Amino acid sequence: MTVEHFDVLIVGAGISGIGAGYHLQTNSPNRTYAILERRESLGGTWDLFRYPGIRSDSDMYTLGYSFKPWKEAKAIADGPSILNYLKETAEENGIDKKIRYGHHVKRAAWSSDKACWTVETELTETGETRRYTCNFLFMCSGYYNYDQGYMPHFDGVEDYQGRLVHPQKWTDDIDYDSKKVVVIGSGATAVTLVPEMAKKAAHVTMLQRSPTYVVSRPAEDALANWLRSKLPAKTAYRLIRWKNVLLGMYFYNMCRRKPEKVKKLILDGVREQLGPDFDIEHFTPSYNPWDQRLCLVPNGDLFESLKEGEASVVTDHIDRFTAKGIKLKSGKELEADLVVSATGLNMQLLSGLEVEVDGKQMDLSKTFNYKGMMYSDVPNLASSFGYTNASWTLKCDLTCEYVCRLLNHMEETGLRQATPRVTDPNMEEEPWLDLSSGYVQRAIDQFPRQGSKKPWKLYQNYALDLMSLRFGAVEDGVMEFSNPEAGAAPQPAKVAVAS
Repeated sequence: MTVEHFDVLIVGAGISGIGAGYHLQTNSPNRTYAILERRESLGGTWDLFRYPGIRSDSDMYTLGYSFKPWKEAKAIADGPSILNYLKETAEENGIDKKIRYGHHVKRAAWSSDKACWTVETELTETGETRRYTCNFLFMCSGYYNYDQGYMPHFDGVEDYQGRLVHPQKWTDDIDYDSKKVVVIGSGATAVTLVPEMAKKAAHVTMLQRSPTYVVSRPAEDALANWLRSKLPAKTAYRLIRWKNVLLGMYFYNMCRRKPEKVKKLILDGVREQLGPDFDIEHFTPSYNPWDQRLCLVPNGDLFESLKEGEASVVTDHIDRFTAKGIKLKSGKELEADLVVSATGLNMQLLSGLEVEVDGKQMDLSKTFNYKGMMYSDVPNLASSFGYTNASWTLKCDLTCEYVCRLLNHMEETGLRQATPRVTDPNMEEEPWLDLSSGYVQRAIDQFPRQGSKKPWKLYQNYALDLMSLRFGAVEDGVMEFSNPEAGAAPQPAKVAVAS
């Protein structure tokens, strides 16, 4: 079997992987790389999900790349527009030529003797095994299972005579024209589906077990559009990006410091949208803002469909499915020709990758997460994870910059191995994500831990990460550099000293 070698292998050709390709060829141009993508097309989330109305839940001035201005009028963009943006980015920069499609990455084994990873993939068309080697492995495959979303067990579902679908498995033959539809869920997918489906359906009911905070925001950013008409595209983009970053950080900190004040602000906005006669208990969660993600609705489209009577909200628990629909714990039955189970994702670390280091199988759930991207005692492997309280790409851009700095430092010093080590005996263990959302809590034990101190602490703060990842020292007393190139003068490993 022929084994191809690259300096860097990127796994995943979605928004993170395409960004990683750009940063590598810009900031570490002498490094060879390839992108391994399981599917037959690029785009990741924005190519996989095809349900009605799919759109960003962040503004495109921060969800877009730092290096490529978003030029369309809509700040809250639809899925096809985002996919076109990704394709354009890949084509403009030749990144699309680096993608190997149909490669499902299954295993990766590190050898300190060779200072490289052996990566084993399975070709999706034939099942054939193919191997690659690389000096650095960069996982950009997201955090959820692409095979299937989360579908809870429903009693009586076998009796139901309509169609039950999960949005992750949406297909073009799903007909809801003039049909009665029930959407189960109250998260970002549900609040996107309901107003879009209500345009054609006879009626859409959003059935939620508990409410979510929903915030209306203009689909277009008036200031952004004005700035773009007056300034060069890149200048306007940078200004808008920073404006939105700072506003987002301010709002998140307000949620943490003064939750009751923010709760009142959000609910006053809902009341203004829906009018005094609507029962806003359907939008009044029991938890504080940002204990779970907030849902964004552009131009209040969900509220408009509720006011027009095209859609409704029911807060109740499912007892069982019936032949005609869903029977609730309250005894009420919701008739439905189509039920959409917008019940969330199945989270999955590194797409289920099996990781081995010098013959030892690694359980990544037992590791600590270094700077939100690397894993204690695992050399030369990074993963790209975005923010939970801001746009995904903000953190991914910074992660890519740091990975390039790390690669460049190793090249300059002739050291081939970079391994984060935990040496502080006083550091406490904390969950990887501080969110109470069901999709997080179902899978939290599968993910690494964060520590109580930097660089093991996840601050979910762009300004702090900017200082750490763009300007902070690569040799920080925690990252161990070792494994000199053959023939190079030996250098002492940089090992953290316990404080």
